[in-house]
Amino acid sequence: MAAHSQGPVSIHPVKDKADKREFVELAFRLNRGDPAWVPPLKNEAFDLLTPGKNPWFEHGKAQLFLARRDGRTVGRISAHVDFLALEQPASQGMGPGTGNWGLLEAEDAEVAHALIVSAEDWLRGQGMNRALGPLSISIWDEPGLLVEGFETPPTIMLGHNSPLYQAWIEAEGYRPVKKLFNYAVDIVDGFPPLVNRIVTAGEKNERIRIRRVDKRKFDAEARLIMGILNDAWSDNWGFVPLTDSEIAYVGKKLKDIVFEDLIRVAEVDGEAVAFMIVLPNINELLIGMDGSLFPFNWARLLWWLRKPKSKRLRVPLMGVVKKLQNSRMASTLAFMMIEYIRRDGVAKYGAEQGDIGWVLDDNQGMNAVADAINATVNRVYQLYDKPLS
Repeated sequence: MAAHSQGPVSIHPVKDKADKREFVELAFRLNRGDPAWVPPLKNEAFDLLTPGKNPWFEHGKAQLFLARRDGRTVGRISAHVDFLALEQPASQGMGPGTGNWGLLEAEDAEVAHALIVSAEDWLRGQGMNRALGPLSISIWDEPGLLVEGFETPPTIMLGHNSPLYQAWIEAEGYRPVKKLFNYAVDIVDGFPPLVNRIVTAGEKNERIRIRRVDKRKFDAEARLIMGILNDAWSDNWGFVPLTDSEIAYVGKKLKDIVFEDLIRVAEVDGEAVAFMIVLPNINELLIGMDGSLFPFNWARLLWWLRKPKSKRLRVPLMGVVKKLQNSRMASTLAFMMIEYIRRDGVAKYGAEQGDIGWVLDDNQGMNAVADAINATVNRVYQLYDKPLS
């Protein structure tokens, strides 16, 4: 990512569609030489940044910036304030006065410096006294900077960035506040005997029912699952509740890649108390599409969606209602859902590996589950903060 020239860097707020196009396209230009970078679909990248398309903007505001040098675009960053995040307790990572930045791409350290300074200035102008980042754009999108695991392409909905960025961000006075782990686990041969014993015991418990989701009732199932999620994660570091319109948006976005046998809901005494969502890794397809479905990628995508084969499956979300957390029942339900989906993933999708993440570094329950199934950390994401006063 060497600079092509040494003129001064100037920062420009994104004002119109042409600027926004440049903002999206820059990531393609700067990352094209990285074999592990997966180009997003450009229309999805635009939607993320567009009020009216992304319901995050119903409770947040953002300013995008471009960096230019000698007439060339050489960097980008977003600065944003989430009003729901401001209402969270400060002890949980967000809270009053905390603004965010993200979507950083830069040709060199000088560009990164100018962009981060501009983002911080904008946040100060919004009355913020602390910056937490990177977030792209919400905590639910792509949180954190990749700091370990650059060798392999990420699975669906996981971020990827240049290994140079860590030093550039830390040089601006940012300190690490939270690590997020992504685990990899081989799933072809099943899990250790202890896990199998727990699953067998759970199957004998008449109070427990593990069911697939019913795609014919998709909207109701999405609301049910996200309701459990908002309860299950409410004490987690960085938590910001998902709104009804965000739940509908996520459901619509994921509907085409949701398969009934890869999502489980756990019921105890007839009440839905836990869920696990697993997605086939569409990145295996996207990595060769350069961000566009035209002219022939539509057909490839539709063909794949009919009966996807996916070597890696990703668990982006799972949760158990708060009242059961840290109980033996919670771990029984988790292992049962993991094992049932593992069987279907191997038999029907040709899966060989599972990805579980993000998992907070202090989430003892999930880290213990990962340990029990012999999962190992294959990617680490770092969140940073800095006082702005």
